[in-house]
Amino acid sequence: MKKNVTQKLIESHLVHGTLQPGEEIGLKIDQTLTQDATGTMVMLELEAMDLDRAKTEVSAQYVDHNLIQEDYRNADDHLFLRSAAQKFGIFYSRPGNGVSHPVHMQRLAVSGKTLLGSDSHTCANGSMGMLAMGAGGIDVAMAIAGEPYYIKMPQIMGVKLTGKLQDWVSAKDVILEMLRRYDVKGGVGKIIEYYGPGLKHLSAMDRHVIANMGAELGATTTVFPSDQVVKEFLKDQNREKDWVELTADRGAQYDIDVELDLSKIEPLIAKPSSPGNVVPVSEVEGEPIYQSYIGSSANPGYRDFAIAAEIVKGKRVAPGLSFDINPSSRQLLIQLSQDGHIASLLSAGGRMHQAGCNGCIGMGQAPASGRNSLRTTPRNFPGRSGTREDSVFLCSPETAAASALTGVITDPRKLEMPYPKLKESKPIIDDALLEAPLENNQDVTLEKGPNITAIPNFDPIKDNFEVPVLLKMGDNISTDEILAGGARVLPFRSNIQRISTYAFEIVDDTYYERAMKSRDKEGHAIVAGYNYGQGSSREHAALAPRYLGLKVVLVKDFARIHLQNLINFGIVPIRFLEENDYNKLEQETILVFKDLRNNLLKKEPFDIYIKSTNEPIKVVHDLTDRHLELILRGGIINWIKYRQGVNKA
Repeated sequence: MKKNVTQKLIESHLVHGTLQPGEEIGLKIDQTLTQDATGTMVMLELEAMDLDRAKTEVSAQYVDHNLIQEDYRNADDHLFLRSAAQKFGIFYSRPGNGVSHPVHMQRLAVSGKTLLGSDSHTCANGSMGMLAMGAGGIDVAMAIAGEPYYIKMPQIMGVKLTGKLQDWVSAKDVILEMLRRYDVKGGVGKIIEYYGPGLKHLSAMDRHVIANMGAELGATTTVFPSDQVVKEFLKDQNREKDWVELTADRGAQYDIDVELDLSKIEPLIAKPSSPGNVVPVSEVEGEPIYQSYIGSSANPGYRDFAIAAEIVKGKRVAPGLSFDINPSSRQLLIQLSQDGHIASLLSAGGRMHQAGCNGCIGMGQAPASGRNSLRTTPRNFPGRSGTREDSVFLCSPETAAASALTGVITDPRKLEMPYPKLKESKPIIDDALLEAPLENNQDVTLEKGPNITAIPNFDPIKDNFEVPVLLKMGDNISTDEILAGGARVLPFRSNIQRISTYAFEIVDDTYYERAMKSRDKEGHAIVAGYNYGQGSSREHAALAPRYLGLKVVLVKDFARIHLQNLINFGIVPIRFLEENDYNKLEQETILVFKDLRNNLLKKEPFDIYIKSTNEPIKVVHDLTDRHLELILRGGIINWIKYRQGVNKA
């Protein structure tokens, strides 16, 4: 049988199931990636499991999100994460070393391997011929402990690339074109694999840009072949030994076939406030901007910064405009400095920030209220920038740099200059801030500051109960709206009681108080539309509402990672069988559940009831036997304790 790259990767790591779309499969995980916004919980979970040492080939803990040390909390957490990395035999990337995804690609990614990360953009390393997926933190903890990772086998969408990108068009425009075609749900239940003659014109970092924002399509992951382009990238990193050729067989088949002619793509832009709200830049030309932002895991490569530097070289950005430069790695920052590009950016009026996620996660660089921000970041969900009523556009570095010069959204093809030709220097390899695992970790003690608290205990779900609907929301509710990032919130990532005070504040700032009132009774439910929980993999978006008494989430459908996070913490995720029933429910409607455990186990549609009228609402779920076992035990932590004999109830 002729096989594509995705099939080869999955078959070589399959420990359970078959490659039949929709069937649950278990995968051996070779590598893991955690970052500081999610990693503290992972390390606490490893401690709770009494893990002696990571069972993976490579695990790495990055500090890239919470870099602002306005008080002791982030600094304390950095010490905790370093001690945990030493205790569990994990690489530790120190603050300032860079964003996890490009650093992992540069220093640790290995072609042909699996990578599971507690960050939804882990899929970026699919650019290296890896099966790289984002997941909730506790799923990553289980993988570090040697357990398989379970997903439903996706369909494989094959995207045949032909042609070559025109001048002033780059990889960001490729993924924006995919989002223009398919929107934020177009990749749900799919792995997107790119192939074809157009691949040879895309560098490894170009592929990273495209793979990174596959998360915005809702895809399980994105896969590129490991070809000569990847080999050259690893050679530049002095890691050619980590290259394995992995390409699709001639005549390989895909479940879905798509063709994309690179030569026909034009500069594109995603308007506020969704990555799927894509139009040609020419449609919004002339809109004034306050900020132009270069960098992030979505545009982390040398050329992404160098092209911007060449565009603004010898010029000045528009008066009053904030031109923010966010280097993605320390290695890249040194390389750009040596080649003179940092000087060009600064001379033009750029503001240089440390290598990290920064404003992409709302950690500084928030735009002014009522002003437009142009960013090369992957997401523009409402409030993600740190400004509650923000107006963020997503674009390529070319568009961002051109617009910085004019002060308005500008099609870069309109600049009166030739397209810059770049010659990239060889990077200087310096792993001083990437600490290798200790060989002897037996005597390491975890360093816990006062802001690090234990994970709360949760009781299993009851058979019969009634709960109010505390929130009714629409489609595409993101995890940023469920629990915001940014400098106010993320320092409490290791303190569930404290971070829960911010739950759903972007949607309804009365939620916390109302949830606390219902918490001591039966708890509550929430209702939403399509694609509930899109975006970040942060399990806090499930864990904080669970702490506040969330028992049931009833929606039209779920985003993949958040669905698993709900299951992991014992929250019942169900869907409307008849979508029009969504209209029958309002905030404060009381829902009555009868014989829930048996209804779930039957795996058939069942009724819940509106208390005031006794009207039935037919609901359904797609939970596997393994999911049901986790939910009925009250979540994966209770399940682990049961397996270990701690609690046989």
